[in-house]
Amino acid sequence: MNKIILMGRLTRDPEIRYSQSAEPVAVTRYALAVRRQFAKQGEPDVDFIECVAFGKAGEFASKYFRKGQMVSVVGKLQMENWTDQQNVKRTTPKVVIEEQHFAESKASAQANGVANNDSASFQPYQQETSPINAPLPTKTNSTTGFTPQTPLEDDDDLPF
Repeated sequence: MNKIILMGRLTRDPEIRYSQSAEPVAVTRYALAVRRQFAKQGEPDVDFIECVAFGKAGEFASKYFRKGQMVSVVGKLQMENWTDQQNVKRTTPKVVIEEQHFAESKASAQANGVANNDSASFQPYQQETSPINAPLPTKTNSTTGFTPQTPLEDDDDLPF
């Protein structure tokens, strides 16, 4: 099994490119800053994880994700191998995205300094609830069709 789930902030705007095939496929790369649960000497430690999304997922990330936004991703871990300019073989882990989601509301993202993208039509879910300061309904003594249960007077006749 190869499954990884991460939540973190984007370290840069996603970069989109298209493959050079007969039918070009979107290839979008971005990095997540993911906090570690345990800190050394009281200071939080952060891992920077490279991610790549293909096709529609890549186009979505390029269009709606911005630097500083909190997102959650599900994907698989792969090792990327290449040779650098000094002819040294290098390896780096990356997450190939299977699912990606907003992990904060638009208002929260704007409060954290994430740039507003006018082309984005993301609207956070707004649950219809009554205001917190609204009075609680009071009990009334009206008949609701239910009668209060009276305790049994003689428990000795029970069959068990």
